[in-house]
Amino acid sequence: MPEKPTPTTYAVFTPDRLRMLMERTGTGEPVTSRELAEAAGIAHGTVGALMSGAQRTVPEAKAKAISAVLGVDLLVLWVPMERAGTARIPRQVTA
Repeated sequence: MPEKPTPTTYAVFTPDRLRMLMERTGTGEPVTSRELAEAAGIAHGTVGALMSGAQRTVPEAKAKAISAVLGVDLLVLWVPMERAGTARIPRQVTA
């Protein structure tokens, strides 16, 4: 039986970009971290950790949900990571 592929994880490009996109979403309205978490169906702590830089990566489904709430394309906010093995965060994400 073939192995299921490991889902792609995504690293937030920068916490600053996330905060900027939250200030002006695709609708032109700001969104708070609590509103974003609720609308995306994820924990408020996850959004807070992404905003502070304490957490860099999320599974693909969460990255897509956050992007959808903010009204931006996935790759505007996220950098795809390796499908298998240790995730390597590109230099622009760690800077």
